[in-house]
Amino acid sequence: MTQVAVITGAGSGIGRAVAVELLEAGYAVVLAGRREDKLRETAALAQGDSLPVPTDVADPDSVRALFEQVRARYGRMDVLFNNAGLNAPGNVADVSLEDWRRVIDINLTGSFLCAQEAFKLMRDQDPQGGRIINNGSISAHSPRPASPAYTASKHAITGLTKSISLDGRPYRIACGQIDIGNAGTEMASRMVNGVPQANGTIAPEPIFDVKHVAAAVRQMAALPLDTNVQFMTIMATNMPFVGRG
Repeated sequence: MTQVAVITGAGSGIGRAVAVELLEAGYAVVLAGRREDKLRETAALAQGDSLPVPTDVADPDSVRALFEQVRARYGRMDVLFNNAGLNAPGNVADVSLEDWRRVIDINLTGSFLCAQEAFKLMRDQDPQGGRIINNGSISAHSPRPASPAYTASKHAITGLTKSISLDGRPYRIACGQIDIGNAGTEMASRMVNGVPQANGTIAPEPIFDVKHVAAAVRQMAALPLDTNVQFMTIMATNMPFVGRG
């Protein structure tokens, strides 16, 4: 039976890399994101069964429509990679309430809404079960300067991951989290030119090839449902994370 995966934020960066990896591995991949043109660009990068579905993960109706399309086309799903997210830089004094809400709506509420719909489908399908993988980020452990909204959202993802893991036990639903540091995407390209450090300096940071993130997600997804990677940290070896600050 072909495995079916849903990937949010699939139009660029980490989501795109994971989508290509899973398509090449033989998964049917549902590509969710706000821009249909970007989703179709992702689909064109690898042969296989892909379904681009324009989706706003912060909108409950849009998320329900996404999973209705999954159900209608495939009748089931096996993997959700909860990856959609954004940042709104600014220290605690300066970040606007609008930006705070936007980050929380997409990063946290969007992950919850997608996990909720995936959970229902996995619980009710036959055979029962599936796997949810949340993108937590290094910021689920340690913040960067001037990132209260992003950091709070990613710390909360860790709690969501643990709750899904517990609630999923009776239904063969596994949930794990991958925390990624300085993967080589367009968003992370600024790292090599120097970014603010906890001591107030600006310093360059190493990045690593995003293909290794994609391979790690594939490894997590491929495990049997009686086995789970609860938390994985993958990062540039020399990034200032261990001992940050």
